[in-house]
Amino acid sequence: MNFLDTILSPLYTAVSWIIVQFHSLFSMVFDQDSGWAWGLSIFFLVVLIRICLIPLFVKQIKSTRNMQALQPKMKAIQERYKSDKQRQSEEMMKLYKETGTNPLSSCLPILAQSPFFIALFQVLNHIANNRPVGVLTADQVDSARNASVFGAPIAAKFLDSADKVAELGAALTDVRVVTVIMIILMSASQFYTQRQLMTKNVDLTVKTPFMQQQKMLMYVFPIMFAVFGINFPVGVLVYWLTTNVWTLGQQMFVIKRNPTPGSIAYKQRQDKLRAAGKLKEDPKEVEAREAAEEARSRRQQPKRQSKSQRQQGRAAAGGSGSLTKQGDGGDEATDAETGDAGSRQQPKKSGQQSGQKSGQKAGQKKSGQQKSGQQRKGGAQRPKHPSKK
Repeated sequence: MNFLDTILSPLYTAVSWIIVQFHSLFSMVFDQDSGWAWGLSIFFLVVLIRICLIPLFVKQIKSTRNMQALQPKMKAIQERYKSDKQRQSEEMMKLYKETGTNPLSSCLPILAQSPFFIALFQVLNHIANNRPVGVLTADQVDSARNASVFGAPIAAKFLDSADKVAELGAALTDVRVVTVIMIILMSASQFYTQRQLMTKNVDLTVKTPFMQQQKMLMYVFPIMFAVFGINFPVGVLVYWLTTNVWTLGQQMFVIKRNPTPGSIAYKQRQDKLRAAGKLKEDPKEVEAREAAEEARSRRQQPKRQSKSQRQQGRAAAGGSGSLTKQGDGGDEATDAETGDAGSRQQPKKSGQQSGQKSGQKAGQKKSGQQKSGQQRKGGAQRPKHPSKK
């Protein structure tokens, strides 16, 4: 027994015991040596594990939402302390503590499931090598080793040789066809699960690096499953395909019942509740939305015109444009003439003012002379001759 077997021996016992219990149950319906009895045992092993992991899945959903909400603040901290990595880490930890967010919570279901996955992988390897493991007896190991799912033994792999597959009582073509189909389904279910999360349950009003990371994982994970899947026994492929389908269904349920605020799924749920009259809204928001919808309905769409009508409209627009240009030119000429006349009137006005001033001065001189003349006449005046009266 190697070091890994020593460490994981309790898990081998737990996994093999669960499989044996389910096998005993399904042997009442199917042949105890059939692939249905052993395949369904592995299937319900996954179901049991995933039911136990539901509380961790809820924590994962909450943590993922909190991480999405914190992305703008995290980005601001990174920009502010980009030259001081230690201070940046301290501020990040402070932010996590204040908001009660744990970055590792989003990985808890995978981390908790990994030991069972490794244990099942090793149990199936022991079965393929015809070695007892855990609570499985030699007869049970031989029965499981020869059981097949759609013609492929649960202990066979895609890369197994024809001789090894023949020892398990199967054909290499059957094994490879079944494994390829299961790998494709496993990768497709993983891709659709991640795509559903990105397209329906992400707040689209906030653009963060977290969204880019999730989009990258949407393509990376299926490729990883396709690469590593060729090294998995058929029983492990059954296990992993089952857990992917379970995750997909569980996520659909969560998105439908409790979507992320700001996401497409959230908007669809709000519209559905509003139509059913189960959503209580602010009257002001309702009035504003109704006013916007009414304005949108009143907006008239332009009527479609034929080609001849469009050409006539362009010709009319061209004629009115030329008339407008001519009118503008006439106005400009009138303005120019008015400006010239005004400029010519300015010197005349100044000349009039100077003439008035000189006239006033001349009048003043004349009145002065008259006054002086009257003063001179004011002396001894000779009486007028009677004939001159």
